[in-house]
Amino acid sequence: MKLATKYQGEQEINENQVIQFHSGIPGFQDETQFALLPFLEDMPYFILQSTQTAELAFVVVDPYPFFPDYQYELPEAIVDSLQIESPNDVATFVILTLKEPFSDSTANLKGPIVINVKKNEGKQLILNDVQYKTKHLLFSASTKEES
Repeated sequence: MKLATKYQGEQEINENQVIQFHSGIPGFQDETQFALLPFLEDMPYFILQSTQTAELAFVVVDPYPFFPDYQYELPEAIVDSLQIESPNDVATFVILTLKEPFSDSTANLKGPIVINVKKNEGKQLILNDVQYKTKHLLFSASTKEES
C-alpha cells in the first residue's frame, strides 16, 4: 500500500507493517494506525508515521543505547491488551524532540511506546516514575564533547 509521509514523501509499505494503537496515542486518540519506518539508513532513528494523517509523525528511537539503565514495569493489563507472551515480543521506543544543534535533542522517557512486534499492537504508556521526565538530553555532556 502507498503511504504519504511527513518526512519521506510517498512510501510503499506492506499491510503487515501497520501497527494498531487501539486507543490512539495520547493527544491523538483518533489516530490508531501507524507504520514504523527507518529514518536514515544505518542510523538508530525511526519514524512512527500515522497511516491516516501524513502530517502526523514522530521521530522515535530505541532508548537503551542512549539510556542503558532505563527500565519500567509493564502493567499486566497492558501485557494482556497487547497480547504479549514473552519479553522477546516487546520493542520499546521513545519519542524525540529534535533540536538545533542535534546534540540538544531530548527523549521522552516518561511516555515510552511499547510495541508487540509479533502482533503489531502498540500503546504509549505514561509512567508514574518520578525519575523520568518528558525531556531527557539524548546525548550526555561527555558525548557532546566527543563529537
